[in-house]
Amino acid sequence: MPVQPSSLTAGALDATATRACLPWNALADEIGALLRDDTVSVPARTVLPLPGGGSLFVMPATDSQVAMTKLITLTPANAGTHRPAIQGDVVVFDVLTGERRLVLDGPTITARRTAAVSLLAARHLAQKPAGPLLIVGAGVQGLAHLEAFVEGLGVTEVWIASRSAASAQKLARHAATVGAQAHTVTDADAALPHCPLVAVCTPAQAVVLSAPPRADAFVAAVGAFTENMAELSPSFCHHVAAHGRIVLDSDDARYEAGDLLQAGLDANPLPTLGQLVRNGFPPATGPVLFKSCGWAGWDLAAARLAMRPHPAGATHPAARTTP
Repeated sequence: MPVQPSSLTAGALDATATRACLPWNALADEIGALLRDDTVSVPARTVLPLPGGGSLFVMPATDSQVAMTKLITLTPANAGTHRPAIQGDVVVFDVLTGERRLVLDGPTITARRTAAVSLLAARHLAQKPAGPLLIVGAGVQGLAHLEAFVEGLGVTEVWIASRSAASAQKLARHAATVGAQAHTVTDADAALPHCPLVAVCTPAQAVVLSAPPRADAFVAAVGAFTENMAELSPSFCHHVAAHGRIVLDSDDARYEAGDLLQAGLDANPLPTLGQLVRNGFPPATGPVLFKSCGWAGWDLAAARLAMRPHPAGATHPAARTTP
């Protein structure tokens, strides 16, 4: 049987094009809509170890109109090289025809949907959403959370802590381009009293926050996504559990949130963002820790938004409009 020419190129979006179709506020809104959608189905993700310490992630999800799978590799050994640590794609299909509609840049999807989930949580759970904001970790997620919180929450002052002074300075310069005043600090714990917003975005290879947060703090911790990873100390987690509340991004975090599990906390009773979106957000009292481990539902929300027309009205190549 002759092989038909592939139409992959027509529906493939590079990192720049993928970013352009996922504005921060629209993506946060789409994530909220997905959490209210009873047709969404998200099986457990598969993580396969690779030689050399890397991992292959297979993350499918679907709703009544869109099916997608994210295929990405995480290669920690690429840190400090010209190769990114996260590589891969999100492939989007029409569930009615089975046709492939889009191929999106996987690392861009991962960065933007993670920060947009934090943005959605902060909208509802942050007592002082305008900041100042402390970002711990000046990599891809630090950049994404900076942009999301500046655009989505109106943050104008940012404190940046990173083990790399050069990375911290680079992110501070970027903050200026999006309208925020930035300071770099060497001690993240010392900055906590000054910042009611905190985004912890490290590789989670070591604890970076141990001091208790402010009583009105909202802390989004996104770096640790396995039981063996942690960026928050047990004392930090216990303080929030005793004086405020902990919210999970999804049910999967109950067995993936290394920060909480290593602190000996029982994650089973903790509410998820989806439960709060559906049932209502309680009044804010004490610090809030939003523990995010990642979920294919967030990628599905990004795929749903990407399938819609550009703001100017044009539709992406090979894509259809979803109502």
